[in-house]
Amino acid sequence: MKKLAVLSLFAVFVIAMSVLLFAAERGTPAEAKAMLQKAVAHYKEVGRKQALADFNAKKPPFGDRDLYVVCLGPDHTIIANGGFPQYVGASADALKDANGKSVGKQGWEAASTKGEAAVKYQWINPVTHKMEPKITFFQKVGDDVCGVGAYNP
Repeated sequence: MKKLAVLSLFAVFVIAMSVLLFAAERGTPAEAKAMLQKAVAHYKEVGRKQALADFNAKKPPFGDRDLYVVCLGPDHTIIANGGFPQYVGASADALKDANGKSVGKQGWEAASTKGEAAVKYQWINPVTHKMEPKITFFQKVGDDVCGVGAYNP
């Protein structure tokens, strides 16, 4: 009986630690907003060319766990994507989420008219490699729109 109790406590401990470690791999919506503000300030400070190179490198402070910066040019072309660099050069309008929503187009239109926007959709998490709900915060900066999103499983 004592062995069973110890084994049960060990199992609970392992599960609790797994949950904590899994949670540590994820950025929060508040962290996504903070990263976006850093990205916008960096863009304004160092200029478009250097900022986009830095965002594509996905190094701190512009890449952290499953948080990364994405930017769209005025023609809706993806000009930076720290999470999925293979998308750079593609049309943001052509990329759709699991439900067929054109996230880039929606983010561009809302942020370019209002200055900022939040868009909810389904996207592949580059850390877990699973389709998950996500919210991305977009902001107009120069002639571009940049965003950072957080996954919410």
